[in-house]
Amino acid sequence: MLTGEQYKRSLADGRATYFEGNRIDDLPRHPILGQSVNLVAGGYDHWYSPGDAARNPLMSIPRSAEELRARIPMQHGADILALVTYQSIMTLSTAKARIEPALPQFARRIRDYVEKAQQDDIRIVECITDAKGDRSKTPAEQDDPDAYTHVVDRSDKGLVIRGAKLHITGASLAHELMVIPTKAMHRGEESYAIACMVPVNAPGVKIINTTYAPRHEDTRSFPFSSRVHMPEGFVIFDDVFVPNERVMLDGQTEMAALFAHALGLWERLGGLSDMAEQADQLVGFAQLIAEANGLASVSHVREKISEMIIHATLVRAALEAAISNCEITADAVAFPNELFTNAGKYHAAANYNLMVRHLHDVSGGSILTAPNVSDLENEATGALLRKYMSTGKGVEGEYRLRLFHAIRDLTADAFGGWRQVTNVQAGGGLYAQRIVTRRYYDLNGAKRKALEAAGLAGKSGN
Repeated sequence: MLTGEQYKRSLADGRATYFEGNRIDDLPRHPILGQSVNLVAGGYDHWYSPGDAARNPLMSIPRSAEELRARIPMQHGADILALVTYQSIMTLSTAKARIEPALPQFARRIRDYVEKAQQDDIRIVECITDAKGDRSKTPAEQDDPDAYTHVVDRSDKGLVIRGAKLHITGASLAHELMVIPTKAMHRGEESYAIACMVPVNAPGVKIINTTYAPRHEDTRSFPFSSRVHMPEGFVIFDDVFVPNERVMLDGQTEMAALFAHALGLWERLGGLSDMAEQADQLVGFAQLIAEANGLASVSHVREKISEMIIHATLVRAALEAAISNCEITADAVAFPNELFTNAGKYHAAANYNLMVRHLHDVSGGSILTAPNVSDLENEATGALLRKYMSTGKGVEGEYRLRLFHAIRDLTADAFGGWRQVTNVQAGGGLYAQRIVTRRYYDLNGAKRKALEAAGLAGKSGN
């Protein structure tokens, strides 16, 4: 296993990463991206255990519902890059189980890669969403064939890929890029049915970063985003060579969707787990600010918080159902129930903005207009600010001020916007979850129950 300092040193490998127009040659020392490096390094130190046989428990493969359930508290305390690595490992393991009967050689490569990644304690990110060009056209129909990542050359030693993958969280801070097809491919699109593992520092890889990190010297008014921000990478593959042993799929169009589906399952389980925690946080902030505002007993405020409680309970129940009804593959890998995972993720994401709206309605306009924490320290304004931010005995002005800033940072600023979009888009948009939910729901069973209830069992509607 690596320590945090060893992880930082591992980033000095010549990777081509860019931020706001400049190439960044020293990530740990960068004033913005370096904060994210420290977050990941802290995760390494948290899990570190000496010894050649030591392994990060978060990166191990769950074999039962109990082990799946045990991952949840681990994930809540982990940095985003560690979570994405776990999801990547599980994506590869799930895809391996599904392609092994038809493509045993690729399944062996996946198994060997996962074992080596666990041993080396590396961080992996998921590269799935392509630039896509004209969304109404298939990959083969695009004016620019590079709109989807594809193979442009090959030799007996490997192949060369070209394209771009978007929205890749933490790409510049990882060691490896898991490149997989963004969707199903069809006949004539064999060059787009490519899955492979690419080192971040491979020649031809360029990563352009954005971030929602706060740009303030005093970050006390940003209690969430100042602690957890992570860059988002636009990852470009400018004729990148990939050795054969790192290729996990090559032209088998009928298998392309399996990788995307496997990633979607683990992304959605991670999203469902995170949104269960988010839902409880929103309830907590709504109740706290209602009490601080003196509105906790007002009927419409209580109703809004009750609705938030019901939402949080249903999301948590879906998560538990997804884990308790998990399936075990032939090689003893536990993966969550598809129906409950997708239905739960859909419900949580589709209703998140409504829960935020309730929180904003309960809170009031001060979530946007409350003065900064530093204004409390000014001799001319501090005492007055404490006086007018207080709502009575037992509710100090500074306490209420910090509540407002926490709610703003969490739900109404750059980090809040990132979270709202991510909740919907991570693991595919809402439509993708609706498709998978319908696929796994027992619709014929529901029809039989309806016919029996109507006294029409055994009758035909044709």
